[in-house]
Amino acid sequence: MRDFRKYNVWQESHLFTLEVYQVTKYFPKEELSGLTSQLRRAVSSIPTNFTEGCGSNSEKEFARYLNIAIASCSEVEYLLLLTSDLKYLSPEIHQSLEKKVIQIRKQVYQLRLKLNQQN
Repeated sequence: MRDFRKYNVWQESHLFTLEVYQVTKYFPKEELSGLTSQLRRAVSSIPTNFTEGCGSNSEKEFARYLNIAIASCSEVEYLLLLTSDLKYLSPEIHQSLEKKVIQIRKQVYQLRLKLNQQN
């Protein structure tokens, strides 16, 4: 069993999740059960699936959870674009968050490739 806290990409995704939670505090109240909730669920899914994968019994199962985390990164990227287009995020904040989620996705992807090469 792996310790998820030892992975740099998990640490980055956790901090990213906290950042998105802070930013979404300022979204319109009518979006609380809509985009705010959806974005928060998607972003928290990244470190959550990574953590679940660390508790798995096999490399194959860990890789499956990493695939879900990668998909969540893509979902977050789109939701950030949508919220930016709706003017809930400034262009600067959107660019910063988008850059971070793309970097996290790349790191998770590289880890998944490494696991697949070991099998």
